[in-house]
Amino acid sequence: MRHTLPLAPQFYVTAPQPCPYLPGRMERKLFTALQGDQAEKLNDALSRQGFRRSQNVLYRPSCAECQACYSARIRVADFEPSRSQWRVIKRNAVLRRRASSPWATEEQFALFRTYLDGRHAAGGMADMDIFEFAAMVEETPVRSRLIEYHSPDGGLRGVCLTDLLDDGLSMVYSFFDPAREKDSLGTYVILDHVQIARELGLPYVYLGYWVPGSDKMGYKARFGALEVYKRGQWQPIGDPASYSVETHPLSVDPIAEQVARIHLPDARPTRA
Repeated sequence: MRHTLPLAPQFYVTAPQPCPYLPGRMERKLFTALQGDQAEKLNDALSRQGFRRSQNVLYRPSCAECQACYSARIRVADFEPSRSQWRVIKRNAVLRRRASSPWATEEQFALFRTYLDGRHAAGGMADMDIFEFAAMVEETPVRSRLIEYHSPDGGLRGVCLTDLLDDGLSMVYSFFDPAREKDSLGTYVILDHVQIARELGLPYVYLGYWVPGSDKMGYKARFGALEVYKRGQWQPIGDPASYSVETHPLSVDPIAEQVARIHLPDARPTRA
């Protein structure tokens, strides 16, 4: 007996390229297109299996001999801010949240460029122009919102492109004013998303990938009630220092086996 969809998505693998998180390593991704009537259900189902969305593509790392990337999410019901995170909430209490449909503006792009220049000048997005930025924000086949954070005088301080999943909020991409480092705006945006999810009765906030050994991604381990997708299931992160970033040629299953274990939405049993 086989399980299939009327129109099953096809999965592909990218060519290896330099890893943006760990120096000296090569990155490879497993991905599929996100389109059609099944787009939202597919986004929901694959997000629960460690995938992330970028425009109309769903992907997750599938490097040849490295398993250092873990999809991370916060259990909203169990989350309590630490003392330092409470201070972040108080420092940013004056900000005003504004949610809208994903529509790019020049003001957002100006903040985006300032953020990249200040934090990721050598990153893969460093050369993005306003048209590419608009595509990143607006090309979404699923329920997405653009959440802005404004100061009392109306100035834009932070932005997050967020997907609404059936079991939580997925923070697709966020950026903020890097000049206000003491305000810890990146932390605040995550804390506020936990609050939004709580208000909506959603159990999780998906943070993207946590990469032990990467300074860029290490901050995610500082959030309580954190789970990582490991060996095909979500589990508490435990001690972040216990995770190894060593490579091994047999650490990653063949692509065909990975794809065979992916659960697709509304799979129907059919006779062989």
